[in-house]
Amino acid sequence: MTPLLQFQSLQQWLQSQIIGQHSLIERLLIALLADGHLLVEGAPGLAKTKAIKTLSLALQADFHRVQFTPDLLPADITGSDIYRPETHSFEFQPGPLFHNLVLADEINRAPAKVQSALLEAMAERQISIGQQSYPLPDLFLVMATQNPIEQEGTYPLPEAQLDRFLMQVNVGYPDREAELAILRLARQEISAEVAEPPARLTQASLFAARAEAQSLHLSEAVEHYMVELVMASRDPQQHAPDLARWIDYGASPRATIALERCARAHAWLQGQDYVSPDNVQAIAHDVLRHRLLLSFEAEANGQSSDAVISRLLERVPVA
Repeated sequence: MTPLLQFQSLQQWLQSQIIGQHSLIERLLIALLADGHLLVEGAPGLAKTKAIKTLSLALQADFHRVQFTPDLLPADITGSDIYRPETHSFEFQPGPLFHNLVLADEINRAPAKVQSALLEAMAERQISIGQQSYPLPDLFLVMATQNPIEQEGTYPLPEAQLDRFLMQVNVGYPDREAELAILRLARQEISAEVAEPPARLTQASLFAARAEAQSLHLSEAVEHYMVELVMASRDPQQHAPDLARWIDYGASPRATIALERCARAHAWLQGQDYVSPDNVQAIAHDVLRHRLLLSFEAEANGQSSDAVISRLLERVPVA
């Protein structure tokens, strides 16, 4: 079976287990293919934890969940040196970040030092303890969650750390039909009638899929289109003068890189052998929404990042 067929089979099985969250599942697979990290925001009970835990069942990869709290210390996630009296020496004990898939649950409840330790792991793919640095696994994906409802006792993520996430996905409530399907699936889980996952995807197959996705044909015209979208967020006066007063800071060059990698992965999952502007537009909101800093006037007028991005997509011409 080709890597594409394996991924499509995996996607179908995940959609049968995580009801009503097709976008979250697709974004998780895109993050895997684009070798990036995911920030997921949504109310409790919307299968955020279940999504990545279920994904780990279908991969030859280990999974660890970390519940972030205000009293967490950096060593609680990175690990630390442990003194061994029998050898009169220190030995490094790896923390939960030394896993392939890591769920950082309620990341905004962690203090700044813990967020900083996670930032190094995400950006540098390594952990530093004292004078030693320890590499993380080749397959390393962090899915961090935020609860948009409760803000008491939280530490908002700084822009520098938000920019390290490949995408930010907003998860909403399922519709009536999906809610009924969730109820029936929960009943099957109690009676142990849930379908088994397909053959577990090996890491070698995953890396082969990454190579295929990131080698799709990308024309110069689509390259220029992605660059124009990012440039328009920095200088909206060119394409959307009415947005100039709503954006304080536009997206960084990381946004352009993320647009390309995610658009390639999205096109590959659709079975295409080239990247089109439609693929760029499909993932633009998830790539850009956490990278735009809106002005006070925009917030006072009830304008969201999604609304601003939609306006940019309307105004920037497709090459």
